[in-house]
Formats: sequence, structure tokens, C-alpha cells
Amino acid sequence: MKRWQWVVGLVGLAGLAFYLAWSWAGGHLGFPLDDAWIHQTYARNLVEYGQWAFIPGQPSAGSTAPLWTLLLAVGYGVEIPFRLWTYVLGGLCLAGTALLAARLAGRLVPDRRSVALLVGLACALEWHLVWAAGSGMETLLFTLLALALWNRVLDDSSARPFLTGLLGGALVLTRPEGILAVGLAIVGVALHGGKTPLGWRAVVARLASLTLGVALVVAPYLALNVYLSGTPWPNTFYAKQAEYGVLLAQPLLLRLWRVAAVGWTGGQVLLLPGLVWELWRAARGTKPDRRAAIKWLPLLWVAATVSVYALRLPVTYQHGRYLIPTIPILLVYGVGSTLRMVGQRRFPRLLARTLFLSVTLLLLGFWILGARAYRADVAVIEEEMVAVARWLDANTPPDALVAVHDIGAVGYFARRPLLDLAGLVSPEVIPFIRDEDRLRDWLQAQGADYLVAFPSWYPHLTADPRLEEVFRTNAAVTVAQGGENMAVYALRWASLP
Repeated sequence: MKRWQWVVGLVGLAGLAFYLAWSWAGGHLGFPLDDAWIHQTYARNLVEYGQWAFIPGQPSAGSTAPLWTLLLAVGYGVEIPFRLWTYVLGGLCLAGTALLAARLAGRLVPDRRSVALLVGLACALEWHLVWAAGSGMETLLFTLLALALWNRVLDDSSARPFLTGLLGGALVLTRPEGILAVGLAIVGVALHGGKTPLGWRAVVARLASLTLGVALVVAPYLALNVYLSGTPWPNTFYAKQAEYGVLLAQPLLLRLWRVAAVGWTGGQVLLLPGLVWELWRAARGTKPDRRAAIKWLPLLWVAATVSVYALRLPVTYQHGRYLIPTIPILLVYGVGSTLRMVGQRRFPRLLARTLFLSVTLLLLGFWILGARAYRADVAVIEEEMVAVARWLDANTPPDALVAVHDIGAVGYFARRPLLDLAGLVSPEVIPFIRDEDRLRDWLQAQGADYLVAFPSWYPHLTADPRLEEVFRTNAAVTVAQGGENMAVYALRWASLP
């Protein structure tokens, strides 16, 4: 590796260490999302029981990121402390993301020697990416694999489409929406980036080889999901769309704006004029160029991802974690385009220096703000979800049937039979996931003993007189952020008619 590559990797690792240290200094070392505990539970149960199950003895298709779960299981298999192993994986994915983004920038902007270093450092310090590295989630593994795929597609000398297909399959195995990148990668292979276009027979052969590679990885997983739940994709794929379907009533342009804005929340927003300038210049080109078209495929993937989420799942919670993988691509094109723009003879040198300084300061400023957000997010999960899970473990019978919306920490620490109100391991609730009356009837029919929820999520259900509040976290950190505390309700079905 070149010296600057070591610097980029170490900056990324140091950034994650800083976020973890700041969170630890605040009293917590955990994960900023309850979903991270879902992956931990699947991984632990796979090693302890040899089952693909969130609840031992009940195999389920609730893991959206099986490849990430398998990597976590390695840590349990060799008995490495799970937090340490998860943070190590996240740090390596962050460093790898920064380096692969730098390599992609070097391919796209070969006439600017500094572009790879600048893109690498920008990714290593971008606050969304550092936050994701410590989240315990698959986000940066997906980002890393997507960048690896685009590097292969844009590499003119890459003549092994089967390996590209295997990589694409791994991407889909990390998150289902990876299929968008695979589809555009097929377009890239069909166009072929070499100096001499391939004949149609060679193109068909390459596409068949790539498709075979994808199928060998993805087909067993789809078959497992069909066997477990009757559907090819994991339960979460359907449950999230059902739960947040009400957002689809918003105007499409508003949804597009909100979803697209996630990737520009940071220092990279000052790179937007350069990207617009580059797109305008490309649009003015007089002759379409096949090889130039291939170089725009990663940015087209970003547009496709944003569009699909705006159309089907227009959510931006948790700092827009579903859109975070698009940020390195925006940095690649944004930095490269901006360098070209300020390199124009007529561009004022003073303005160029001011822009560089402004981007740097804004990137570092958001990096600090991101550390504060990470610390607060971890504190909320620890003082709400983890606290409730530990209370259930200490105060309820081992066979108590618990209904809960956020199942991660409860499943990991309490180890009780569960009814999942979010539909991940109880997919039968998906058709009525937002209907509180039907949820109440279902809970009663199932014989649930306890309900865990934020009261405002189910105001009608929690107002039922047969629900007795027996525990509330009273976590100050949640109230300080404008939220409410999680409560546990004992379900007294026989107390009233």
C-alpha cells in the first residue's frame, strides 16, 4: 500500500475509536440502534443452537442482512467479545470503504492526482459513515461491497464476470436492495468498458457468467426464505413497507427531496455545485460515448436507490441509515467534479481556496456533531431497550410471552418467548400491523402476558383497562431529546370482559 493509503485507513479507524470513546465517557458502550441486537441474537443462536432463528426452536426469515449475521457469528464461534468483534468489523469496513472510494475516484478522475487522497480522507471522516461503523449494522459492509462492485465494473481489464457476479450476490446477501446495483452492473458488462466493443456472443457469454455468479450466492438464501416464510425476501422487506405505508400519501416530490437530502447533510453539500457543473458539461457533449456512459453508472445507482426508497419506503430516521451507502459515491463524483471546476483557467484562485477550506471545516464540524449524535443514540438504546430487556429478565417468568415492537435487545438479553409487533419474526401481523384493534385481538388470542412499547406508538391499545403498567424506564436522556420512555404492561385479559 502507498503511504497515503495507510493514512486514510488509520484516519478512519481513529475516527471510529473517537466515537466509541466519547460514548464510553458518557457512560455507555453499545449500539445506537435496537436492530443491531437482532443481528447479534441471530448470530449467537446460530452458533449456540445451529439454527437460523431469532427465538431458539423457531427458525425465521427475519434477518435482512444474512452475510453480516454470518460475519458476527464468527466472533461468537471463536469466543471473541461480541462488542469488540463488531466494532473491529465496523472499523475495517470503514477503512475499506474509504480506500475503495479513493480507488474509484482515481479511475473516474485520472487527470487529478490528488482526488484519490481527498476522497479517501473525506470518506474516513464523513460523520454518517463513522456513525454507521459503530452502529453494529450491515450498512458499511453493504457500502464496501457496492464500491468493490463498481470498481470491477469500471475496470477495463476486468474480464472475469463470474467473480463480479459472486460479488454482486454477496451485495444482495447483505441487503436486498443490492439487486439495483447488480442490475446496473449487468448494463456495464453489456456495454463493456474496453477499447474494442465485444461481439454480441461474447456479451451474452459474459452476462450469463455474471448471472450465474449472482445466482449461486443468492438462490440458496431465497430458497431458505421461501421455506421459512413462504416469500423470497426476508420478512422485514415486507413489514417495513406495510408499517410506513402511510408516508406514501405524501407528495412524491416531497418524498424525493427528503430522501435525497440525506446524502448531502454534511460538508459534501458544498460539492454539489461542482457536481451540477460536471453534469451540465456532460449533457452538452455532442457525441454519446459508450465508455463515458459506463463511468456514470455508479451515480445512476445512487439516483435509482433514492428513487426506490422515495417510492416504496420514504423514511429518513436514524440519520437516513438506508441511504448512507450512497454517500461515498456522492463524495467521489462531488470531489472529482469540484476539482475539475476550480481547475478551470477562469475560476478565481481565492474562491477555490475558500471552497477547499470551507468543505474541510464543515466536514470536521459535522464529524464532531456526529460523535455527539452517536453518544446520545447509544444512551437511548441502552437506557430504554436494554434496560427494559434486563428488567424482563429479572422480573418475569422464563416462559412469559412478551409482545414487543423493537425485539432486538429484548431477544438478546431477556430470552423470553416473543410476539413481534413489527413483523420480523411474527410475519402474520404484517396485514394489520397498524390496526390497534386487530393487534389487541391477536395478542389476546395468542395469550400474551406482557406488552413492551412506547405508549404513543399504540395509544388506543395501551389505554385498554386490561393493560397494567408495571415498569417504565424513566430515562432522562430520552426525555431530554423530546422523546418518551418505554413502558412494560402486564396484560390482564381475564380482569374485564
